[in-house]
Amino acid sequence: MTLALFNTLTRTVEPFQPLAPGRVSLYTCGPTVYNYAHIGNFRTFLFEDLLRRWLEASGYEVFHVMNLTDVDDKMIKGATAAGAELRSYGDPYITAFHEDRHYLRIRDASAYPRATDFIPQMITLVQGLLERGVAYRSDDGSVYFAIDRFPSYGRLSRLDTRELKAGASERVSADEYDKEDARDFVLWKAARPEDEAVHAAWDAPFGRGRPGWHLECSAMALDLLGRKWGTDVLDIHAGAVDLIFPHHEDEIAQSCAFTGRPEFARWWMHGEFLTLSGSKMSKRFGNILTARDLRLDGVDAGAVRLLLFNTHYRQKLDWSDDALESAREGSRRLGEFRDRLARAAGGAEVEDPAFVEAAGVFERDFSAALNDDLNAPRALAALFGLVRDGNRLLDEGKRPGPRAKGALELSDAVLDVLPARSALVGGVAGSAELTVEGVVPGVDRELAETPPVETAVADAWALAWAKRRREAKLARDYAEADRIRELLRASGYEVRDGRSGAEVVRL
Repeated sequence: MTLALFNTLTRTVEPFQPLAPGRVSLYTCGPTVYNYAHIGNFRTFLFEDLLRRWLEASGYEVFHVMNLTDVDDKMIKGATAAGAELRSYGDPYITAFHEDRHYLRIRDASAYPRATDFIPQMITLVQGLLERGVAYRSDDGSVYFAIDRFPSYGRLSRLDTRELKAGASERVSADEYDKEDARDFVLWKAARPEDEAVHAAWDAPFGRGRPGWHLECSAMALDLLGRKWGTDVLDIHAGAVDLIFPHHEDEIAQSCAFTGRPEFARWWMHGEFLTLSGSKMSKRFGNILTARDLRLDGVDAGAVRLLLFNTHYRQKLDWSDDALESAREGSRRLGEFRDRLARAAGGAEVEDPAFVEAAGVFERDFSAALNDDLNAPRALAALFGLVRDGNRLLDEGKRPGPRAKGALELSDAVLDVLPARSALVGGVAGSAELTVEGVVPGVDRELAETPPVETAVADAWALAWAKRRREAKLARDYAEADRIRELLRASGYEVRDGRSGAEVVRL
């Protein structure tokens, strides 16, 4: 069965075929870094992570771009209230986003462009739209897109624009607005005193100002995609359902008007909301739960992923403590099976035919589920079916082997819902001395950047690097300390700081 994905543009599930064989360009709308991203935001990011993982598991090379919005109305308001410059105001929230993303095991995108790093590209796009006659300057110096000069406006959101009046009296300058406000949208906002105060204004041929929110994604996608693969059409553009209008609708209009192409992205994919007690999670309403809340409560990321993937990405999901507890139990069961399978398999190259059959059934059902518009609930059902059948075979004394292990690894590579391995490697407390000399020869002289193959020696290698990280922190070399943390994480270890020091855990 070939991969088929729901396309918001056509409202149908269609067989997926990228523009170029074997490779996929994927653009996903990232966070606005004026505050911490909540778990509702991360539901979207996790659906996109699943999409990217399955594309790669299916053999595609994926070029994935996720933008970081660090200039818009909310950013300027937040920076003004904090008495900070725009860039520095967003920095800690960007750091927090990546910490939360790592906690939830979301794979790194190919690029995380910040909007303020692409102002020249945005200026070029606006200038091009003015030259093509689909944009105009208003009396206050702002630049607007004239939707009546782009006949296909509204096709993504199925918006009826026949009664809309374009012109000076029918414009909307806010970055975010409701569906009934579908009018000429702002591309470039003339600089205001509050913009200048937080360094959110730039010179441009059409006047000093700053970009409207919708402009950034078009400019960054076209620039990065063009440099990577020399094309100006995306294979997939994804985000949450509330971005269909106005954000994605406006992206299509400005991008296609600029390039002359009939499409900006071939597939548009949107994830539904995560609700809390039946209400959309929103910072504005104050009913939010953040990833760091879950992390501080000791909730394993596998349980969070399991909870969210138990509902299809195009269906609403209501978060509850009961659902989380059920997911934690499910993740624990998966971890127990993983460990039991590893103990029974050992280094066996030959396995019982019954295990081969069970693994084959799982692989067939798992692939069919995800090929059917990323049906993660069905994929999870296949996984728990493997656990049920595998435990039964183990009870019968059957010997697992490479096929059974490979089936579980496929699940882990795509869904990543198994609990983290919690085997404690060692502590790095304030006065503790780590004895690694002799286990990793010459550790105090030169330490390799990659871990040894043998597990016991690799554990000692991780402890040695953790020791170096502690020394870097004591010397206030925080850049090196962060580099070592990422080095260990990439090698399957996590350093967890606590009041009494730090510990190294094998993931």
